[in-house]
Amino acid sequence: MRHTTIAAVLVLGLTGCNGILDVSPRDQLSDDAVFADPNLAQAFVNDMYRGMGQGLYEIMLSSMADETHFIHVYQTDKVVQARITPSDRGALDDNRFNHFDWSDNYTRIRQANTFLRRIDSTTFDTAWKQRMKGEAYFLRAYFYHNLLRMYGGVPLITKVYGLNEDYKVARNTFKETVDFIVANADSAAALLPVSYSAADVGRATKGAALALKARVLLYAASDLYNVNPSGQPETGYTGSQDRTALWRAAKDAAKAVMDLGVYSLFRPAPANAQEAAKNYGDLFLQQTSEEVIMSRQFLTSRGWSDGGPFGLFNGPNGYHNWGGNTPIQNLIDDYRMADGSKFDWSNPVHAAKPYANRDPRFYASILYDGAPWRTRPTDAQKFEPNNMIETFRALTYVESGTTKVAAGLDTREGPIEDWNGGYSGYYIRKFVDPTVDHQFVVQQVPWIFFRYAEIVLNYAEASIELNELGDAMTALNQIRRRAGMPEFSGLDQATLRDESRNERRVEMAFEEQRFFDVRRWMIAPQVFSKNAGGINIYLDGDSPTDRSTWRNYRYQTYDVQQRAWNDKMYFMPIRLDELNRNNLLKQNPGY
Repeated sequence: MRHTTIAAVLVLGLTGCNGILDVSPRDQLSDDAVFADPNLAQAFVNDMYRGMGQGLYEIMLSSMADETHFIHVYQTDKVVQARITPSDRGALDDNRFNHFDWSDNYTRIRQANTFLRRIDSTTFDTAWKQRMKGEAYFLRAYFYHNLLRMYGGVPLITKVYGLNEDYKVARNTFKETVDFIVANADSAAALLPVSYSAADVGRATKGAALALKARVLLYAASDLYNVNPSGQPETGYTGSQDRTALWRAAKDAAKAVMDLGVYSLFRPAPANAQEAAKNYGDLFLQQTSEEVIMSRQFLTSRGWSDGGPFGLFNGPNGYHNWGGNTPIQNLIDDYRMADGSKFDWSNPVHAAKPYANRDPRFYASILYDGAPWRTRPTDAQKFEPNNMIETFRALTYVESGTTKVAAGLDTREGPIEDWNGGYSGYYIRKFVDPTVDHQFVVQQVPWIFFRYAEIVLNYAEASIELNELGDAMTALNQIRRRAGMPEFSGLDQATLRDESRNERRVEMAFEEQRFFDVRRWMIAPQVFSKNAGGINIYLDGDSPTDRSTWRNYRYQTYDVQQRAWNDKMYFMPIRLDELNRNNLLKQNPGY
């Protein structure tokens, strides 16, 4: 008899022993047993959610894009230097990225298929059964959407294969995969509620299903899949496409989420720039909010098993944290000035004070030299009593007639955990709870899969490509107002496209968007070929702890990591062992 492994059922306290002759697997239950008990069926669905993963692991996808540099490497260099192969995919083969892995997604898809095959024949409460079906449709669509983003068209499996069946299946086309995901999202939306009680926060809703559909249709309309450089049907459309119809579908899908009327931007009307920065930062620390469409909740009690140690993984080393994914100069320079103009190192005013008068989201997302932060640990206070980030390379001062040089406390040259210091001169502030001592305590901050701002950005992007610029500016200005930035007006299509893309870059920073956006816009050859940048800061002073005496700041950008681009990197390679198991699979171009 077929058996199903469900780790989640263990929490239900199932016990029992039928003696030495009982040879049923002790960590598994038969399908018949699961679908005879509504609690076990619910546990089966609950376990599928874990396949969605999250983005608050020790390595972030942002370190394989032009957002951050992972200082501990863990083979991220192979990805950003375009050195991956089907047998060595670098950090992408790390289990922290299982939510993008071929075999892990197909394991979860098999779970969804099993559930959908069996649920109709159960005698459970009809409404409950329909809701769980909706969850299964959503999850199957979500797993396929992650495969689509990484690989393009993939085999569309809806049956549950037996042990002795031939499971060799060729890849479906990109179009067929998009259509399948959209159909599943529609099926989910028809069955799921708009909201749940507090006990079920984190489950898929109608809004989550429609948000997934909107994201996939936006991708489908994008340049990469329509230009389709390889010409393979698995990597994009073949033949001419009605781009207007594709963009219209993407815009309509985003509008469907907006028209639900249950989501809005979190604190959309700040009084000033300081409040705008606080509101944006607070958004990512809330357990729930009107902006969040779907998120993954964590429990402090689970410790390291989830996203709780994010602050430890990424906080400044001068706080006894590990400084893992450090923002790079490439991202820093793309935060606009407070008046909406572009930052420019050639501008002497900008170059003299590069962290002054920037987009408020910069202050909510980035810890930079001089940024205020939480109270220092006791052993660090004697070195830096001001509770401000120190990433300067060299402070020159005179003490007792002797010239001395000190490095910032949050650097590799500082006296606190110098082996964990970053190279770029920046640390992540976004997602990090400032009320928690991350050296000892894990935080309880959710990971957001979908939020309303993404939907607004999707709507704006589709509107721009349809040349419906008024709609685009109206949408973008909602986000600009919340950010405390000047509103757009009177821009032509090309200029608004550039501004919209930059708006998406800073609004969605570190949220597993940029890795894919740069590819689908086909700007990766220009963007990802640039080395990861950092900042060296030199200054003078009279005391290493009296900041009021510090003067003559000099800023010098430099490369912290060599990077390169190869067009094969538009899609990730299918692992060699998967190709060996299924000789009908076609590898992606360039591998």
